[in-house]
Amino acid sequence: MSPNFTFSRNPVISIVGRSNVGKSALFNKLVGKRISVVHDSLGVTRDRVCADFSWNSRLFTLIDTGGLDFSSDDIISSMINDQVDFAVNCSDIILFVVDAKSGIVPVDKDIAIVLRKRSKPVILCVNKCDKPNEQSLICDFYSLGFSDIIPISSVHGHGTGDLLDMICNKVPDYNAPKEYQGIKVAILGKPNVGKSSIVNRICGYESSIVADFSGTTRDSIDSFINYEGTNYLIIDTAGIKKKSNISSEIEKYSTFRSLDSAERSDVCLLVLDAFEGITSQDARIAGIIKNYFKSCIILVNKWDKLDLNKHNVLDFEKKIKRAFQFFSYVPILYISAKTGRNFEKIFSLIQNVYDSFTKRISTGLLNSFLREVILRTPTPSIKGRQLKIYYMTQSDASPPTFVFFVNKSKLFHFSYQRHIENELRKSFGFSGTPLKFIIRQKGELVDNKAEKF
Repeated sequence: MSPNFTFSRNPVISIVGRSNVGKSALFNKLVGKRISVVHDSLGVTRDRVCADFSWNSRLFTLIDTGGLDFSSDDIISSMINDQVDFAVNCSDIILFVVDAKSGIVPVDKDIAIVLRKRSKPVILCVNKCDKPNEQSLICDFYSLGFSDIIPISSVHGHGTGDLLDMICNKVPDYNAPKEYQGIKVAILGKPNVGKSSIVNRICGYESSIVADFSGTTRDSIDSFINYEGTNYLIIDTAGIKKKSNISSEIEKYSTFRSLDSAERSDVCLLVLDAFEGITSQDARIAGIIKNYFKSCIILVNKWDKLDLNKHNVLDFEKKIKRAFQFFSYVPILYISAKTGRNFEKIFSLIQNVYDSFTKRISTGLLNSFLREVILRTPTPSIKGRQLKIYYMTQSDASPPTFVFFVNKSKLFHFSYQRHIENELRKSFGFSGTPLKFIIRQKGELVDNKAEKF
């Protein structure tokens, strides 16, 4: 499996600098919404976070990066430096953020030396110039060796319009499409099940920081790839913890980001740890995916760690079916991010599930199907009154949504709805995809509001 890496189809801008100078706040200000986690603690951002935004009818991709520190031997610091280096290599322009309040510090000088060696345009953003009379503070920063310097306030927005105009003058216009055309795939699971390792192997490069302890990924990370002519947006997410185990605001924000990533995806890959087994938190995350009506594939990771003489696929599959009874339609793949086991099957499985998620069936075909189902299994009756289903139609896709017109909605018992769902899956597939049913009683008008079933 060798997907083509496409970081973005727009001009790419990277924000770099040491920790706690306001990079994530500037990122959020430029994209116009809170995407990167912002906190007063040092080193909150670790991986790359990217988002699209527009200015003067031009579309850009902005990358937030972790705080650089060349003096530390810490493994996370080293990995952050590698992530920033990758982002800089992919960029058309670099925003080097420094802190007007603290002035120039040794780390700023180290970063400036590295950036001056790159053949990329750099704009030095002197942040935390919150008042007009503080803009004189930028004078000292000319010693870092950059001619393009601009005072800004990422909190209040001062100077950000001038900054964006400067960016437009320095980067090419790619005339890119305004919306991403591709399949959005979110990788979900509890902490330390191997989500980032899976993303890195899928993408074919180090998209996310991977370490042997939980909580390494703190934000959702988007990676754009093309595999066999199809575009994919792969979203790595922070591990979703139990509420009782969330001990800090950063972990709370990370969980919110993961849930938001699930909501904006087309296909969710739910990652389980084969060695640890199935836990109540796995079932809770599966329930979240179900409630969002997203298509899903279960990936059982770390299969290489198991003694295959004692464990087999059939036994593990029975455990999954018992734990996730509401996920009987979801395909299961046993993988190893370490060895690459079964990774060649992931993209075809995603495509199959996505096709089901977006599938549409004509009204004529659905009503032929309905007549056959009722003929084989007649509709139920309650207190002598029998359910009549006049016809059904598909009102929407993503997920497939079906409207039933009946004589009395209370007669359409849940068990008969489940029977029709099972027959729909037998006849039309819908692998990995939830189905929505809307029941309309005779005389009711159809609206666009989907009711959960």
